[in-house]
Amino acid sequence: MDAPRFRDPQTRIEDLADEPILVVCPRCAGRASVTPERLTCVGCALVRSSGPRLPRAWNRPIDPFFREPVWLRADCCGGHTLRAFHARHLDLIERFVAAKLRERGLGDRPGMTLIARLPTWMTTAQHRDEVLRTIAKLRATLS
Repeated sequence: MDAPRFRDPQTRIEDLADEPILVVCPRCAGRASVTPERLTCVGCALVRSSGPRLPRAWNRPIDPFFREPVWLRADCCGGHTLRAFHARHLDLIERFVAAKLRERGLGDRPGMTLIARLPTWMTTAQHRDEVLRTIAKLRATLS
């Protein structure tokens, strides 16, 4: 994917919780999903309900509700970890990294967006190919 232009859609990391976050199942190590209320795994039929918790750890390689490791994570660019909550999050990162021209959006708080908070190692042109290869590997785990 080689998109010439990317305009920041003003997505905040918290906005990504509107669909299930993919995690590693704590019972079978397969792919499970998390919503604010529930962790479910179709592989081993695990279902856990959460109590009234405030989400934390949005910028860590764990889900903010049950604190399980995210499914979509891989080593990249010499000791860094590329991670995403789900396919839409992965798509957003991929579109940004692949773009030759990157524009900030016109939102009310551009410094607070997911794109504005991406680490420098992920946003430099010298790492573009490796980051895109890693995204492709992660995408393959979704099928």
